[in-house]
Amino acid sequence: MTKAPYFKGQSFTFFGPIMPRKTFPTLAFSLLLTGCQLVSSPSSPSTSATEKKVTKPSVETIHEDTSKQTPVKKAPVVVDNLWIRIQSGLAMDLDQNNPRIQAELDWYKRHKSYFSQISKRSEPYLYFIVKEAEARNVPLELALMPIVESSFDPFAYSHAGASGLWQFMPETGEHYGLDQNWWYDGRRDVVHSTRAALDYMQSLHNMFGDWELALAAFNSGPGRVQRAVRKNRKLGKSTRFWALDLPSETTAYVPKLIALGKVVRNPAKHGVKLDHIPNKPYFAKVHTSGQLDMAKASKLSGVELEELYRLNPGLNRWSTPPEGPHHLVVPVTHAEHFRTQLSTLPPEERLTWHRYTVEAGDSLSTIAKEYRTSVNVLSDVNKLSSSIIRVGQGLMIPVAGKTSEEYTLSASQRLAARQNRSVSGRYKVEYRVKSGDSFWTIAQKYNVGVNELARWNNMSPRDTLRINQKLAVWKKQSSQNAIVRKVNYKVRSGDSLAKIASKFNVNVDQIRDWNTDMNGKYIHPGQQVTLFVNVTRNF
Repeated sequence: MTKAPYFKGQSFTFFGPIMPRKTFPTLAFSLLLTGCQLVSSPSSPSTSATEKKVTKPSVETIHEDTSKQTPVKKAPVVVDNLWIRIQSGLAMDLDQNNPRIQAELDWYKRHKSYFSQISKRSEPYLYFIVKEAEARNVPLELALMPIVESSFDPFAYSHAGASGLWQFMPETGEHYGLDQNWWYDGRRDVVHSTRAALDYMQSLHNMFGDWELALAAFNSGPGRVQRAVRKNRKLGKSTRFWALDLPSETTAYVPKLIALGKVVRNPAKHGVKLDHIPNKPYFAKVHTSGQLDMAKASKLSGVELEELYRLNPGLNRWSTPPEGPHHLVVPVTHAEHFRTQLSTLPPEERLTWHRYTVEAGDSLSTIAKEYRTSVNVLSDVNKLSSSIIRVGQGLMIPVAGKTSEEYTLSASQRLAARQNRSVSGRYKVEYRVKSGDSFWTIAQKYNVGVNELARWNNMSPRDTLRINQKLAVWKKQSSQNAIVRKVNYKVRSGDSLAKIASKFNVNVDQIRDWNTDMNGKYIHPGQQVTLFVNVTRNF
């Protein structure tokens, strides 16, 4: 690899109180948006605006607003547990009793260990969410929404296509400035998605004048809730959430949150122990002012690569995006060190570089597309005054500095882990998407469900399939007593696909599906062919 100069300057920001935005989406547009969906979890009852360029380092320290406090002689009580701080900000009607609320409370009582899991998962993010909610003066029950939405899994992805802690649907996320592209998904960016979610909730509250209705609209969409309200009003019925005809997922959504509020307000009463979460910032945002390899960021900051991805779950690839956002979230304890290390990092060492020789037919756009970068990056790095390039010209292109497996929580590695996660009673088939394929046609071919096929591949049935895209299909065994084994067969002289298929009691299409790298219809002696064979059959 060769190196070339790029990018300068950096700074970091501690997250302190953030003032609410002055404007919100119009009612007409909001009515068109659909709310996010719940993510199923076996351990749970529930299933950015563009950054401005940073020109100089800046530090925003965390502090409490004391401008309106009356001085007193007695020192204030210091709350060192974030759960206690949340308790003081609970403002919804938690004294109401309803069979649906009681059903959720009963579930929480039966699954007390769930709260230990939630405390551990939420600790990196919860302080920031609480600060954002307090800055908007909204009930702190809203800070508990990611428990219901995603069980505080920042990589959660629902069958409907919702993503992140707050489970934003793509269209809603785009409306709230959450960019979604190959490099980055703002719906998973903890900072940007939290601000967008709370902005959206305030907008819904302004629309309905009621937090319960706003929560229902967040889940199923404001249009659906508006229709239910109008229907009840026309029939002379109550227009409160509890009387509305809404989808079953939504009718359970609000009770889940009310029940959570009850548990957090008085955990001992419900036999629950909430593990201590420090009432202090967990992370700070460091401005990188340009693209930076995640492996390099890990080395400079002293933060394990996997933790960096968990704090920056919006990043899909091996580096921060070429065109931003240009920042990384790191633990507060590492922020100053990271800033110092960045300030001494030579610009050419931010990334690893590949020297590319321009070939006939190349253009900056085709090269940028092939290497998943941008024309602007190629122009800047190579100091090009125009988009014209010539055959034989050398270009420097940024590439990953480590093997793909080392970027453990990048999108490709999360997908690989999901596709290889075994399914009881089934065996894996690798399928390469062909022209005309859809989730439905593939599911029909292998007698599996559309939703489970999408889930095995970290996708939604609504997502678009690409020709030659590899999918994992976990096919059912052919009989109750079948034992399927993977066989690596070495092709012999005189073999054909039909002969091998007949020998092992499979068909040619299956062999092609199991060997997606097989080119054409011919095989040659010595070639390795993967088969999945029912060993209980007699051949």
